[in-house]
Amino acid sequence: MVANISFPRFLKLGPGAVEDLGSVLADLNVERPLLVTDAFMVGNGSAERLVKIIEAAGKTPAVFSETVPDPTTDSLQAGLDAVASHAADAIIGFGGGSPMDTAKALAVLSEQGGVMRDFKAPRVYSGPALPIIAIPTTAGSGSEATQFTIITDLATDEKMLCPGLSFLPIASIVDSDLTMSMPPRLTADTGVDALTHAIEAYVSKKANPISDGLALSAMKTIGQYLLRAYRDGSDREAREAMMHASTQAGMAFSNASVCLVHGMSRPIGAHFHVAHGLSNAMLLPAVTAFSIPGARARYADCARQLGAAERGDSDAFASNKLIEFIDTLCADVEVPRPSAYGVDRERWDSLIPLMAEQALASGSPSNNPVVPTADEIAELYRAVY
Repeated sequence: MVANISFPRFLKLGPGAVEDLGSVLADLNVERPLLVTDAFMVGNGSAERLVKIIEAAGKTPAVFSETVPDPTTDSLQAGLDAVASHAADAIIGFGGGSPMDTAKALAVLSEQGGVMRDFKAPRVYSGPALPIIAIPTTAGSGSEATQFTIITDLATDEKMLCPGLSFLPIASIVDSDLTMSMPPRLTADTGVDALTHAIEAYVSKKANPISDGLALSAMKTIGQYLLRAYRDGSDREAREAMMHASTQAGMAFSNASVCLVHGMSRPIGAHFHVAHGLSNAMLLPAVTAFSIPGARARYADCARQLGAAERGDSDAFASNKLIEFIDTLCADVEVPRPSAYGVDRERWDSLIPLMAEQALASGSPSNNPVVPTADEIAELYRAVY
């Protein structure tokens, strides 16, 4: 199998890196960037800070802050209007996964036209798009290093995976100082999201030596630092380590794939508006247990990297310890079941056939070590409730 490997053209990494935004824009010959962010980043002054950095570099910025959690097809129009009215020549995605997903969609639609359903997998789009600069403020999505965006089609309540090099940021600025104010719940959800990216990239049928190295490194770091960051948000060493791991995990799955957890997670987010990282965390223990028979040695490697098993432990023992590790981690960071999150049981059960169909249609389950049937996915949905 030939692996196609793609990364951002360059990446600024480290505390305070956002101060280099002006030089990044100069290197890219960008003059009129649109800063795509959310109301929270405007309210806490972070967006204004970036505007001043951009202006100090002699550039002319504009701000679009009407992004929404789990962006939808309808939420994009105002952003497209902002791109056009500013005559933007680049898009800066600033925030968590949702502002960056929005920025990627705007970069493509503003140049290519059409609607987001046109770019849904299995199509892989590498055509015209504005350059994207990604600046994450959470340690989880890894979107700053991936060639994907996720947009919900409101007509069908489907979270659409849209892949292709045109969605890959040309530059990323990974500054752990931007994550210092993350509350514990967000720290936990995004951290487990990064862990899921790393595990799924490593066990994916599309795994390769490059993605393997990144995934294993990310898992080792997450095993050491996630709980530290969750328990003490002022722990700068833990925050920086988690930021690096998130980016590594993003690079890993962008160049391999995600698997069944993500395939099942997207319908939960679309139908019940559960945050993506949290829905991954809800699914990770059960889906991992289901999948281990298809790649026991690889799951055992995951356990060893996370510190859940020793190097000399058998694969069978180590893979079982991985399940224990994930269960304990999810308990430690207080991951709720859908039932405890307020999801109605009757509606959950009624949507299981549709969610199973949508999960399979996303393509992600086909990369899983054990490729599930629709009935098996449905049973997993019942089990995690």
